Amino acid sequence: MSGTITKVSGPLVVATGLADANVSDVVRIGKQRLIGEVLQMKGEDASIQVYEETSGLGPGAAVETTGIPLSVELGPGLLTNIYDGIQRPLAQIRALTGANIARGVDVPSLDRDRLWEFEAVAAVGQHVEPGDVLGTV
Repeated sequence: MSGTITKVSGPLVVATGLADANVSDVVRIGKQRLIGEVLQMKGEDASIQVYEETSGLGPGAAVETTGIPLSVELGPGLLTNIYDGIQRPLAQIRALTGANIARGVDVPSLDRDRLWEFEAVAAVGQHVEPGDVLGTV
């Protein structure tokens, strides 16, 4: 679902037309697809925290909800990277955009091409409980 900006005040954006959005949803804002998070919903109006520079945004710009809450991805490789505050890997961003982080950059948090050796501990069909070790990487 998409809506439109009605107000911009620094990193806070207010948008309307987002009746299907939920608090904590990630949204993409404007032509640069800046990343933000829905902080509050009042009917179809959303107050959004934008995690990137908002200069150039104004009323009428598009806001698109992803329908997914802001979260972090866990997995192998997490400890060997350095991330910004919204889990974007800085080395990969630098490789794409240079020393200055470009607005709207969207890169996966973890390397999708790297293979990791996995040793299963639990057997297929085995009953497992929360906290049980399934395997090691």
